[in-house]
Amino acid sequence: MFPDATHMSVVITGVAGFIGSHLAARLLEQGHDVIGIDCLTDYYDVSRKRSNLDGLLGNERFRFELIDLAQDELRPLLVGASTVYHLAGQPGVRNSWGAEFDSYVRNNIVATQRLLEATRGSAARIVFASSSSVYGDADVYPTPEGATPRPISPYGVTKLCSEQLVMAYRRSAGVDARCVRYFTVYGPRQRPDMAFSRFIEAARQGHAVEVYGDGEQVRDFTFVTDAVEATIRAGSVASASEGIFNVGGGSRVTVREVLSTIAELLGRRIEIRNLPPQPGDVRETGADLRRAADVLGWHPTVGLRDGLRAQVAATTATTQ
Repeated sequence: MFPDATHMSVVITGVAGFIGSHLAARLLEQGHDVIGIDCLTDYYDVSRKRSNLDGLLGNERFRFELIDLAQDELRPLLVGASTVYHLAGQPGVRNSWGAEFDSYVRNNIVATQRLLEATRGSAARIVFASSSSVYGDADVYPTPEGATPRPISPYGVTKLCSEQLVMAYRRSAGVDARCVRYFTVYGPRQRPDMAFSRFIEAARQGHAVEVYGDGEQVRDFTFVTDAVEATIRAGSVASASEGIFNVGGGSRVTVREVLSTIAELLGRRIEIRNLPPQPGDVRETGADLRRAADVLGWHPTVGLRDGLRAQVAATTATTQ
């Protein structure tokens, strides 16, 4: 269960996104007032983001603001907020190379710094959504938060830089800030460019599933409701001497094992087309969850098969 909390006013950036929309729905269920911020970038089909908002806009406790964190005035939106969940950012490892890097700097680093500056001097606590991409190819698995970050993609570099900004404001500017490092979150409403979404859609249509590399890559996959609970707990715990928490699914499997499970759930054979490995894709991820357990009292509860079943069902329902 989620920790008990009194009624609060909270802000969520990136509210129209995959995890942000789930987080908003859960906080509304808990009775909180939610201000949702998003600039609805076209990284993927904006209609999907608007669809993510459909279940929120009818709630009288929810208010949506079309805001660009990198340029718009932010302070008025934070008045009275107890917690700011900062999930907005430019996603995607593969697209972060080359000419698109400017958008990663703007939407990850600059946006985060401006939000931190707006939070400075207020009573609001900030929870920043980071990524396991900051670890790169780690020396040890499962990887603890104290491992030296060594990102191997421009995306990972911008997430690490944003993390360091958060911790600088925490240490030197009095901002009550925490970071959660997500490990490959999946589930209903997952972004269309992410692996599980691509796999399920291709398999349902009878197309070959394209896999970068040999499919033996190992990942720690996290169901979205588990990620949401960890994020809320990171924002609810009264004090956290260690401000960074891994958020993983608790089990590590290969991509081929995932495809086998999807095939079973769909009741059909899946043809795999292997493509060359992509720059910046790590070979293995795995979250050491001891700190999240000790400080947040959090453990993942949804196994991969059950989570995949939920995502397949949601995908089927939206396409019928």
